[in-house]
Amino acid sequence: MSERRIGIIMHGVTGRMGMNQHLVRSILEIRKQGGVALKDGTRVMPDPLLVGRNAAKVEELAKKHGVERWTTDLDQALAREKDEVFFDAASTQLRPRLLKRAIAAGKHVYCEKPLATSLAESMDLYQAAKKARVKHGVVQDKLWLPGLLKLQKLRDAGFFGRLLSVRGEFGYWVFEGDREPAQRPSWNYRKQDGGGIILDMLCHWRYVLDNLFGEVKALSCLGATHIPYRWDENGKRYRATADDAAYATFKLAGGVIAHFNSSWAVRVRRDDLLTLQVDGTHGSAVAGLRRCLIQPYERTPKPVWNPDIPQPINFFEGWHEVPDAGYDNAFKVQWELFLKHVAGEGAFRWNLLEGARGVQLAELGWRSWQRKKWLDVPRLKA
Repeated sequence: MSERRIGIIMHGVTGRMGMNQHLVRSILEIRKQGGVALKDGTRVMPDPLLVGRNAAKVEELAKKHGVERWTTDLDQALAREKDEVFFDAASTQLRPRLLKRAIAAGKHVYCEKPLATSLAESMDLYQAAKKARVKHGVVQDKLWLPGLLKLQKLRDAGFFGRLLSVRGEFGYWVFEGDREPAQRPSWNYRKQDGGGIILDMLCHWRYVLDNLFGEVKALSCLGATHIPYRWDENGKRYRATADDAAYATFKLAGGVIAHFNSSWAVRVRRDDLLTLQVDGTHGSAVAGLRRCLIQPYERTPKPVWNPDIPQPINFFEGWHEVPDAGYDNAFKVQWELFLKHVAGEGAFRWNLLEGARGVQLAELGWRSWQRKKWLDVPRLKA
């Protein structure tokens, strides 16, 4: 059995998401399992090179996880011919410039979302990668979450009948930073630094809706900055200039209506930080990140409106849980698919154009809020 090494320049992995999901739970786990198997028996083995501006942080991260290679010199890393892939999980505003440098150096590129802060920048990146004939991808991790995979199986099996609607609830209380440290970086709440929940989350909802329920055709979005002041990592008070909540309604192909509430200023009383309720003529399902519960037509209760008596029906009964089927980490699964693609096996449709579609929806969401109107979503051409 032969092994093929793929060197990966990993930028931005000293941050929470880059470190936990991409380095530790994806690349290092793939190495522990002996790489990714191709159809011909070859094992693709990722070889990470950690890159960051803070030498002490990068060195500490590398030592902690047994990664041999690290550097603060991105130019030198990009000049290494044996490292084929550039990955970025740093801030959104920096991403277009970094990806452009990597593409110019002939690297295949893979990155976190949002791809950029504007559709124009996103399409420019896609065209640059296409022209350079490098392989490219954007993280769309929620497609491989157990809860959403179960929804996909239900849809494919015809459980829902004709799809009617999708209702998504996402978010949690992000502390302001004064009495309790914030769980998210302060730049998330400064529009001038690329922050805002519309840009962050509508990119997710685009690929979830397009892939599971129907292509997004139009939207209406209302944003809000519910918490006007927050405190940064140094304890300094600052004005929040970015939206911390978004209330969006989408019209999908086939007549499906979807509504998503996204908020960093909400207290959770539901099964998970993200829940999706999908209703169809034959049945309904409620999914979180991992669990999924279903109620078919035959088990649907028949309530009668009467506010003068205690509710006689327990609406939490009559639901059946969809069993697990040995699901892997969502980020790791997509990494494995991308590594196979780089190695020449299989297509990879979650590319920079798909990332641009997410940014397009976020841009239209912001515009809808400002104009107070419904907007159509034009189809982007490859």
